[in-house]
Amino acid sequence: MARKLPPLNALPSFEAAARHLSFSRAAEELNVTHGAISRAVKNLEDQLGVQLFERATRSVRLTAVGEPYARAVRDMLDQLAIATASATSRHSNTTLNVSTSDGFAGKWLVPRLYRFHRAHGDIDVRVSTTGKLTNFRGDGIDVAIRYGSGDYPGLTSEFLAGEEVFPVCSPKLLEGAHPLHEPEDLRHHTLIHDGYPIDWATCLPARGWKAWTPAAG
Repeated sequence: MARKLPPLNALPSFEAAARHLSFSRAAEELNVTHGAISRAVKNLEDQLGVQLFERATRSVRLTAVGEPYARAVRDMLDQLAIATASATSRHSNTTLNVSTSDGFAGKWLVPRLYRFHRAHGDIDVRVSTTGKLTNFRGDGIDVAIRYGSGDYPGLTSEFLAGEEVFPVCSPKLLEGAHPLHEPEDLRHHTLIHDGYPIDWATCLPARGWKAWTPAAG
């Protein structure tokens, strides 16, 4: 049975506009005009028979239908970029093996690979995702992107970008028997921990909150 597909040439424009929530920034990224992005999105909406964006004078936002559709399109384009890189690797003169985390690869690196390939078509980029430190002698990796201080003996490190880290909570925790107004109010609530290098024990003292150690949760 034939697949029912949308106009495929409109998907990169839609994905970029959905990611930036801006037709202008999408146009800048894809090196096309604002009008080209607008027409591509309108064509996609007409073909699907649904509205993907709510348009205001100076802004756009995804509709309830557009938001999950944007995630699906983004995942599909990421997989297509990886498959294309793999399929064309035999024709490349040079292979660049990059190791990084799942999140950085999916949300930052892979969406930009097409621009790198456009400028350096003779270089095949292969992306490997892991959170472990790279053994450059045995892993076959040329470049590793990691979150850290950059102090890796025997290696050359280049600073890419800083990051702002801050705690978040459900709005419901601002009410109730123990509403969150001051850092001390966290004593009455369960903290959620993950494996991120900056955790509660690091974040709270850095903000001057040294009265207690948030180990439980």
